[in-house]
Amino acid sequence: MHGTAVPTDGFTYGLVTPVAAFVMAVLGSALGLRCTVRALPLARSRRAGWLTLGAVAIGSGIWTMHFIAMMGFTAHGVRIGYDARITFASLAVAILVVGIGVFIVGYRGRTVPALIGAGVITGLGVAAMHYLGMAGMRMPGHLTYAPVTVALSVAIAVVAATAALWFAISVKGVGPALGASLIMGVAVCGMHYVGMAALSVHAHAHAGSATGQSPTEILAPMLIGPLVLMLFVGLIVGFDPMSRGEQRRRESGAAMDELGTPAWSHRR
Repeated sequence: MHGTAVPTDGFTYGLVTPVAAFVMAVLGSALGLRCTVRALPLARSRRAGWLTLGAVAIGSGIWTMHFIAMMGFTAHGVRIGYDARITFASLAVAILVVGIGVFIVGYRGRTVPALIGAGVITGLGVAAMHYLGMAGMRMPGHLTYAPVTVALSVAIAVVAATAALWFAISVKGVGPALGASLIMGVAVCGMHYVGMAALSVHAHAHAGSATGQSPTEILAPMLIGPLVLMLFVGLIVGFDPMSRGEQRRRESGAAMDELGTPAWSHRR
């Protein structure tokens, strides 16, 4: 049984959900990229903590963006629910896969192969989170996707994630850092809405009218955990005592360590 295609609406609440989703994507990206940049001048043995925080921030940000956007998604006459295990599994996948990309940049630096590899993996992490999250939807019907549009959504995520990582670690200053966060936000939101454009919902016969909890009532409680994670990362970034002078010393020390120069040789 193929079911009957039903009209869908990704903007049930107008611009409220897309704008809120974009803000969360930019915020998570800003925190994550900031953590990644802070890790680079440190000695290799000390980078893992900041890179892990970066992965948590970006992963939580894109996951939160996705499900805020999904609050605005409805299918005519179809009750939509979400499997909690698969939904939270998509959060774990986002953090894990994005983390791989962040660690590549953190330990391989600004080389072209590292940036391309990290961008591809990070973009694929965004796409994996999206489609796994969609697989967690429960309804009296099923979903189908247009393959070409799905491929386009993945390409958007990969290209924009690569550009964001390049901006974040290659161009210094507040402006480029903000630009990198905005690019990453566009990557996540663009991937999401292009992916949703590939979607068709087919309701089963005699599915009945939509009843029970709305997507907002189901998803809102699930967002608490990732929002707390982002707040935790934000507090660490905000209260990190590293001054500009210490930053210069760390950069100098990290550079000397990379060259194999004894640490005492550049101390006063």
